[in-house]
Amino acid sequence: MTRGAVDQAIGAVWRIESAKIVAGVARLVRDIGLAEELAGDALVAALENWPASGIPDNPGAWLMRTAKNAALDHLRRQKSYQEKCAQIGQDLEALEAHIVPDFVDELDAARNDPIQDDLLRLIFTACHPVLSTEARVALTLKLLGGLSTEEIARAFLVPEPTVAQRIVRAKRTLGHARVPFELPPAAELEERLGSVLEVVYLIFNEGYTATSGGDWMRPALQDEALRLGRMLAQLAPREPEAQGLAALMELQASRAAARVDREGRPVLLLEQDRLRWDGILIRRGLAALARAELLGPPGPYTLQAAIAACHARARTAEETDWRRIAALYGELARVSPSPVVELNRAVAVGMAEGPEAGLALVDALAGDAALARYQWLPAVRGDMLEKLGRRDEAAAEFLRAAGMASNAREKVLLEERARTNTHN
Repeated sequence: MTRGAVDQAIGAVWRIESAKIVAGVARLVRDIGLAEELAGDALVAALENWPASGIPDNPGAWLMRTAKNAALDHLRRQKSYQEKCAQIGQDLEALEAHIVPDFVDELDAARNDPIQDDLLRLIFTACHPVLSTEARVALTLKLLGGLSTEEIARAFLVPEPTVAQRIVRAKRTLGHARVPFELPPAAELEERLGSVLEVVYLIFNEGYTATSGGDWMRPALQDEALRLGRMLAQLAPREPEAQGLAALMELQASRAAARVDREGRPVLLLEQDRLRWDGILIRRGLAALARAELLGPPGPYTLQAAIAACHARARTAEETDWRRIAALYGELARVSPSPVVELNRAVAVGMAEGPEAGLALVDALAGDAALARYQWLPAVRGDMLEKLGRRDEAAAEFLRAAGMASNAREKVLLEERARTNTHN
């Protein structure tokens, strides 16, 4: 195998195994920054050794063993130094005889502890509420997504030094706050799980519809969030909202191929070729939704997944059960009220009962400060005015929406809709 092929294979293994390795080492050293450094040293060792010795039969286990051995060496040195300071006159051989068995026992315990527990600890630590949302996102993508700082910066269209600073500060903040590398107590679990799910869904949404830049979608981010969501659903099989989020992302991602045309321009939901929707992802999403619904009362992610399922089950746009969708948005507004949910409910009501009914609900949101710069408020209003034949008003609303849009593809779409409603 050529050096290039070996390097490529190492990169693929690292992308799959890095989160497990960092998590396993972090449980030993109780420091995420140090764990990532030691895992990186194991990667360097692989790059140095595997071209000559060949790729091991179990490369993930090789990397884990190398990183954990380095962690134990570090802990041994640290403990040795501390004990020397406290017992400076004791015999060094006696000291070593006392230390080594402790770490052998610790390593055995580490090897017997399920990897799933380590990954859960890593996810909850990376998404700890002590960090800002931006820091949680960057650290999660770095540690659990296996993305480089350059890849994260490119995905979010921010300078690489900005992402690097966020990650460094996040690790420093976790250290200063003495955040333990452990699952939160039962009393905090639901709140902390919400933080984890929020981060994963935020990453997914940025990939599904980019907030800025020249592309309508960012597939790499969508794929990473989907992978994280699947991992979380496997690690927390009895948490209904973990299953609900996985279902929602599977169902939303199933439309990816149909959401843009050959030139990368957006294709709206009702105009998409449903034959291009991914049947495998739809089946996965519906199965995850069924699991979520069996586990308990539906939460926000499960309700959104149920809405996405209504679209997925409709063979054509005309077959969509808009009354069911409107009812689900009503329930979502009760469970997790927000003006954006109400705007989406207005769309569903407009489809189920006619544009006049929908427009009345949209107009009721016009003074909401939270939607003052939200481009989809005038865009939805323009769509309903267009359906009512009030085309000049619709054109004005689409132009207003285009002026608020920061995504180039989105802006062009809205400007085109304004032109089609302008009388010559």
